[in-house]
Amino acid sequence: MKCVLMIFAAATVTTAAVNGELTAAGTRSCESLASLTLPGTTITFAKAVDAGEFTPPVPVGGTAPRPAAVQAFRSLPAFCRVAAALKPSSDSDIRIEVWMPVSGWNGKFQGVGNGGWAGSISYPALATALAAGYATASTDTGHVGNTAAFAVGHPEKLVDMGYRAVHEMTVQGRAIVDAYFGSRPTRSFWNGCSQGGRQAITEAERYPADYDAILAGAPGIYNMELHVTRVALNAFVHRTADSSIPPEKYAMVHDAVLAACDARDGVKDGVIDNPTRCAFDPGVLACKGADGPSCLTTAQVETMRALYGPIKNAEGAIVSPPLLQPGTELGWATLAGPKPLGLATEAMQYVVFKDASWDWHRFNPATDIDLALRSDERVLGLTDPNLKPFFDRGGKLLMYHGWGDPQVPAQNTVRYFNDVVKTTGKAVVGKSVQLYMVPGMGHCQGGPGTDTFDKMGTIEHWVETGRAPEQIIASHMKDGKVDRTRPLCPYPQVAQYKGTGSTDEAANFICKAP
Repeated sequence: MKCVLMIFAAATVTTAAVNGELTAAGTRSCESLASLTLPGTTITFAKAVDAGEFTPPVPVGGTAPRPAAVQAFRSLPAFCRVAAALKPSSDSDIRIEVWMPVSGWNGKFQGVGNGGWAGSISYPALATALAAGYATASTDTGHVGNTAAFAVGHPEKLVDMGYRAVHEMTVQGRAIVDAYFGSRPTRSFWNGCSQGGRQAITEAERYPADYDAILAGAPGIYNMELHVTRVALNAFVHRTADSSIPPEKYAMVHDAVLAACDARDGVKDGVIDNPTRCAFDPGVLACKGADGPSCLTTAQVETMRALYGPIKNAEGAIVSPPLLQPGTELGWATLAGPKPLGLATEAMQYVVFKDASWDWHRFNPATDIDLALRSDERVLGLTDPNLKPFFDRGGKLLMYHGWGDPQVPAQNTVRYFNDVVKTTGKAVVGKSVQLYMVPGMGHCQGGPGTDTFDKMGTIEHWVETGRAPEQIIASHMKDGKVDRTRPLCPYPQVAQYKGTGSTDEAANFICKAP
């Protein structure tokens, strides 16, 4: 914490020395920030962008944005765009961008997260934050391209990816905001999902002074455990030539699971409200004779049980809770497809074995699970539930996760929330931390559940009032129109139908203990 305060003090002194004219609004000219001097930082460009004139660059190895996305960028207001290179270690090359509205700044800072292995600036997230009036920043986390190949032979770059890049971006990004507006942000927020959710938890753990409030969606925490168990699960799915469940059977299995568990919450709506209470027996789908499209072979039944079960090592000890929940069947191709998820394979190749030629067919659960867990050295996988330093500063952590997530296990988020409460005491619930599970939502968004809600508005309100909301109204869109609303409830509460009125209207539900 002392280090953070000292850096900001140095940045403030340096800012005062910048020779740039002030605009009519009291800010410095954007271009004058090119001469700003900050510790370990090189400003690579600073220029004003007129309203509607920004087009995001195509990321390395990526594709050009879709026309709809380009149109969204074209609706942005005028802003000051600053890019910088940060070098906290001799092998670091962290790139960041800081966007600040020319007018209408709400006085706050929003750091935004990445996805996958990062490797590029999160332009859509920057645009969303800017349009809402925030000064905002994003980083590529110190490497180029959404791949883990950078990690071989570069331990400092792995540290940058693990936690240092986001922290450095936050410190230097806020200093740039201070230089432009002549005042520091009144509050700082983090907003991220998936990898961004992992970054969120990491910020709260390692740098409790960085943010006042943090949004962590579908966090990829227990990171190396997550990667190796993804590979282990896929290897089990393909243990024999006929053990995998073909995609053409996913819908049949999903319909059977819904028939068994959908109506348990009193409403038949294609969504399983609490999958942990769905005791579906895959054995009821066993073929009575030959294999067919409406049944599962004996090996496939065993596979389905494994998809819903905890991951164990060779000695039978549980390594992680289930990676998938009942209701995720239509998305099984993500973890149970022809090969493991690429993110997980790359973790094994470049972080665990440091060998690009390593092939997942060589995976040996008897040795490789423990090897993977040891190899990370708490760089990517640190998941410390002791958030007392963050909470003691008044920090707020809002976590959310879709029960229908086919990629990042929903139960990992429940597990972490419970560990935080156990470690820091029940009094933190609703005051400092709260979890909202989203029935039917996929990975960060999508699915039949109510996946759309005002995340920043929710956490802003929490910060202002001091208490997490007793419910969050969320909606589901179809053909561009809202066709259903539901309350999202503080875990472990669930939304219960009152018994009258439309089941597509949130007003007819109440949050209650299951």
